[in-house]
Amino acid sequence: MQISAGNNGQASDSPVGATAPFRRISFGFGLINLSAKIAVHNKACTNHHVRQWDGWDARVKDDPGRWAGSAVRWVSALRTLLVLLLSAHAALVVGVQGATAARAQGEISATRAAFAAPEGITRFVLELSDEPAPRFFVVDGPPRLVMDLDGVAFDITAEVETAGVVSAWRYGALSGETGRIVFELSTPALIARHFFVAGREGRPDRLVVDLEPVQPDVFTSATRGAVAHKSASIKAEGAGDEMVVVLDPGHGGIDPGATSPGGIVEKDLALIFAQRLKGELDALPGVRAALTRTDDRFLPLNRRIRVARAYGADLFISIHADAAPQDYVQGATVYTLSERPSDAEAAALAARENLSDAVPGGVEPDAQEDVSGILADLLRRETKSFSNAFALDLVDSLKPTIRMNVSPHRFARFRVLMAHDIPSVLLELGYLTNEDDARVLMDPQWQAKAAAAVTKAVATFFGVGDTAQAGAYAEKLGSATRMQQ
Repeated sequence: MQISAGNNGQASDSPVGATAPFRRISFGFGLINLSAKIAVHNKACTNHHVRQWDGWDARVKDDPGRWAGSAVRWVSALRTLLVLLLSAHAALVVGVQGATAARAQGEISATRAAFAAPEGITRFVLELSDEPAPRFFVVDGPPRLVMDLDGVAFDITAEVETAGVVSAWRYGALSGETGRIVFELSTPALIARHFFVAGREGRPDRLVVDLEPVQPDVFTSATRGAVAHKSASIKAEGAGDEMVVVLDPGHGGIDPGATSPGGIVEKDLALIFAQRLKGELDALPGVRAALTRTDDRFLPLNRRIRVARAYGADLFISIHADAAPQDYVQGATVYTLSERPSDAEAAALAARENLSDAVPGGVEPDAQEDVSGILADLLRRETKSFSNAFALDLVDSLKPTIRMNVSPHRFARFRVLMAHDIPSVLLELGYLTNEDDARVLMDPQWQAKAAAAVTKAVATFFGVGDTAQAGAYAEKLGSATRMQQ
């Protein structure tokens, strides 16, 4: 591993940059240019000799030695031209291979880094040319945090002063396609959160990592569990044995969502209901609820999944209120993920919700989770089955309590439900474009009944306080699996 010291930002012993291969390419093109000039000269000479062929024919008969000497000169010129062309081709191939190797070492360029220590945390900011896929783990004796970045090459030239719990850092190429950063910690610390900020208005993309001090035993547990996040370490240690339900109030910030004729805004309704539902879920034994947003802020769809993972979610519920061109359409609907939509309305709703990221001017990549292989495919299938099982529990619990849509369980390709490892549903509480729905959706009594029904479904799904439901749950899980196959 070729490492550059990060304390002063100097790239000592850093991997050879991509300039040398391009010099070889330039040299190759120079040889090609020279060869082309020789070829042009020889062509001119050939044309001249062709025009004088008749005269040469007569002279050759009179002077055979002169013809032999001319033939030798032609063969020598052709041999020289062939050597030059082969040399140019070899130089070009070497240059292209060198450039390809340089690109393979890191297609994303890390150009600047900074540390800060605001309000008890240590923040590391790395400026890059594109979004990376970081992987973290911690090592003890002495305590260190390691971050691996696939496809990242380092081009950091400015001095970088550490701060907070980071006493020193270094970076470099771990392999031909992976960069590594090592943070030496003055005290045990784990990642409280990390997130990516897309560059706008001339500002570069940034990866932000926040570190918080932890007790030595928590850090030691993290090293054994090959984790680096504070929440994951606490859960692995056994201090967080609860089942975690992450509630996702839809839209937010500059993305208002749907609006009723009376002025009810979807983003506000979703947050109010999510906060009420959180209180109900927290009262369940062995269950803890968390929100992806607690105020009026915008979150990209993929970021909501990352927040759920940071909480260690066992279940993800995205909360919305629908809108329809026909004002008579009403009732709550539960949606799950499927590549093939259940109907045209479900497909249209998914298309609208998936465009939420376009509101601030930048749409995140529309791609599945970057997991592959047989085990990953099995994980997706299992997660899909659990999602459908919870959807059935939720519909069964809501039906006696609130008005449901004529098609209460639908499915489509919702990006916010694409976590391959977290059972996920999207709950549309009702239609803001329907007068009756809009009137009850903001009613505290209606919200209390709906929240109690959702809480009952969660209790059924997790089997909280009633182990006798295990058989019925297994049967329901099999039905859900068959329905989506």
